[in-house]
Amino acid sequence: MPFVHITIAGTNLKPEARNRLQQEATTLMHTIMRKRREVTAVLVEEVDISGLTVGGEPLSVAAHVEANVTLGTNTAEEKEGFIHAMDAVLKDTLGRELSAATYIIVREVVADAWGFDGVTQEYRRIKALAA
Repeated sequence: MPFVHITIAGTNLKPEARNRLQQEATTLMHTIMRKRREVTAVLVEEVDISGLTVGGEPLSVAAHVEANVTLGTNTAEEKEGFIHAMDAVLKDTLGRELSAATYIIVREVVADAWGFDGVTQEYRRIKALAA
C-alpha cells in the first residue's frame, strides 16, 4: 500500500504531464517495488519555485518524490531501481534543466504505524499469517 507524493515547482503541469507522472509512479511501484496497483496512491502537488533553492541558489524547475512503503518489504536493489527509474520519468516529463539535486526518497514506515481502510499493515500481516 504505497503512497507516493510528487512535488513539482517551477512549471505549470499540463493535465497530460500530471497524469503521466501519476501513471508512471503507479507502474514503477507495481513493477519494481512489487506493490499492488489497486491500492497505490499518487499525489502530484505543485508549489511555488521561490520556496526552494539548491546550494542557496534559485532553480527554474524542481521536483521531489517521497514514496512511502512498509518497512522491510523491499530489497535495496528494488529501492535503487525505483529511484533510478523515477528520476528518468521526472527528467523525461520535466526536462533536462531539472536539478541534479532532485531527491527521490523511499521512506519505510513500520507496519503498525500506517494503513488504509481503517486497518494497519501490521494487522493485515498478522491476519494473513493466521489464515
